[in-house]
Amino acid sequence: MNVIVTPAMLGQVVISGILAGALYAMVALGLALIFGVMRVINIAHGPLLMLGAYTTVFLYGWLGVNPYLSLVVSMPVLFALGMLLQRTLVFRVVDAPELSSLLLTFGVSIALVNLAQLAFTSDLRAVEYLTGSYVVGAFAFSKSRLVAFLFAAAISAAAFLFLQKTKLGKAIRATAQSRDVAMVCGINVERIHLLTFGLASALAAAGGSLIAVIVAVQPEMGQIWTFKSFLVIVLGGAGNYPGALLGGMLLGLIEQIASLFLTTQLSEAVAYILLVLVLLVRPTGLLGGRQT
Repeated sequence: MNVIVTPAMLGQVVISGILAGALYAMVALGLALIFGVMRVINIAHGPLLMLGAYTTVFLYGWLGVNPYLSLVVSMPVLFALGMLLQRTLVFRVVDAPELSSLLLTFGVSIALVNLAQLAFTSDLRAVEYLTGSYVVGAFAFSKSRLVAFLFAAAISAAAFLFLQKTKLGKAIRATAQSRDVAMVCGINVERIHLLTFGLASALAAAGGSLIAVIVAVQPEMGQIWTFKSFLVIVLGGAGNYPGALLGGMLLGLIEQIASLFLTTQLSEAVAYILLVLVLLVRPTGLLGGRQT
């Protein structure tokens, strides 16, 4: 199929890609944190995002809470749940081979999805709060995606500042660089692991709350977000926090460009092809791994 690409179409694709990319980057940052600090492959990251989305759905449906204000509930709740999971299960595989963490978190993922199906059923649920678009000249900005972009950018920036400027953030980065040296310097590594998993879960919850306003929510929605988060950190470099931002933006742009030229089914396959190509050509990612 021949597609004539106009400057307006290209500009719209770039705008849509950047709006989506910021959300990808924020969610993937949590996964990058866990892998960078603990060397744990967290397959349950997407299901935690799903729980954040359901928190927003029910707060909005039952109490009429502004879905964006629900972040102040979903993030602390998932932070606590993340610490509970780390304290009871994940800590057992921190020093084990990475396959062990993959299998454990895969089991946690299945459990969370099935519990959500039992509790919430598989019915699609939506938060019809912000619809339509802002039109600026030849370009349209989806209201829900624009607001999600602003929140995701702000939360990601806050996370980066926390890691760079605060004492606790520096302790997390030190643990990621060398656990043994961090222990010698008096850092409580077990506490850092606990807080890191909680922080990553809170970032996933933020993503879920923002996504709930954009798409319908159902128990299996987190699986695709786990995959996209892995793709983002593979693009940027495993354990590389700035790389998560770059990878998220690239994934958003590539997906939107693919949708311009390909059918829906083929454009969805682009992400999988991209993952294979990056692993073959540059397995350490565009910025390299384990940079803090």
